[in-house]
Amino acid sequence: MAKKSKGNRIQVILECTEHKNSGLPGTSRYITTKNRKNTTERLELKKYNPVLKKVTVHKEIK
Repeated sequence: MAKKSKGNRIQVILECTEHKNSGLPGTSRYITTKNRKNTTERLELKKYNPVLKKVTVHKEIK
Protein backbone atom coordinates (compact mmCIF):
# COMPACT_ATOMS: atom_id res chain seq x y z
CA MET A 1 0.00 0.00 0.00
CA ALA A 2 1.31 3.43 -0.93
CA LYS A 3 2.09 5.82 1.87
CA LYS A 4 0.22 9.10 2.07
CA SER A 5 2.29 12.10 1.11
CA LYS A 6 1.90 15.30 3.06
CA GLY A 7 4.03 17.45 0.78
CA ASN A 8 3.93 18.58 -2.81
CA ARG A 9 5.72 15.50 -4.20
CA ILE A 10 3.51 13.24 -6.34
CA GLN A 11 4.10 10.07 -8.37
CA VAL A 12 3.80 10.35 -12.15
CA ILE A 13 3.92 7.78 -14.96
CA LEU A 14 6.09 8.41 -18.02
CA GLU A 15 5.21 6.66 -21.29
CA CYS A 16 7.29 6.40 -24.47
CA THR A 17 5.91 8.47 -27.36
CA GLU A 18 7.81 6.68 -30.16
CA HIS A 19 6.75 3.22 -29.01
CA LYS A 20 3.09 4.23 -28.97
CA ASN A 21 3.29 5.47 -32.59
CA SER A 22 5.36 2.50 -33.88
CA GLY A 23 2.56 -0.06 -33.54
CA LEU A 24 4.77 -2.62 -31.76
CA PRO A 25 3.17 -4.63 -28.93
CA GLY A 26 3.78 -3.63 -25.31
CA THR A 27 4.64 -0.29 -23.73
CA SER A 28 7.64 1.35 -22.13
CA ARG A 29 6.65 3.08 -18.89
CA TYR A 30 8.58 4.50 -15.95
CA ILE A 31 7.34 5.71 -12.56
CA THR A 32 8.99 8.75 -10.98
CA THR A 33 8.14 11.63 -8.66
CA LYS A 34 7.91 15.35 -9.25
CA ASN A 35 7.34 18.43 -7.15
CA ARG A 36 3.88 19.77 -7.95
CA LYS A 37 4.73 23.35 -6.90
CA ASN A 38 7.94 23.73 -8.92
CA THR A 39 6.89 21.74 -12.01
CA THR A 40 3.28 22.51 -12.88
CA GLU A 41 3.44 21.43 -16.54
CA ARG A 42 3.73 17.83 -17.72
CA LEU A 43 7.11 16.17 -17.31
CA GLU A 44 9.12 15.11 -20.39
CA LEU A 45 12.35 13.10 -20.01
CA LYS A 46 14.64 11.04 -22.22
CA LYS A 47 14.68 7.43 -20.99
CA TYR A 48 15.81 4.06 -22.38
CA ASN A 49 13.22 1.97 -24.21
CA PRO A 50 14.20 -1.73 -24.03
CA VAL A 51 11.91 -2.80 -26.90
CA LEU A 52 13.27 -0.23 -29.38
CA LYS A 53 16.75 -0.54 -27.81
CA LYS A 54 17.41 3.20 -27.81
CA VAL A 55 16.85 6.35 -25.75
CA THR A 56 13.50 8.00 -26.53
CA VAL A 57 11.32 10.81 -25.19
CA HIS A 58 8.92 9.75 -22.43
CA LYS A 59 6.03 12.06 -21.51
CA GLU A 60 3.85 12.19 -18.43
CA ILE A 61 0.43 10.60 -18.87
CA LYS A 62 -2.88 11.08 -17.03
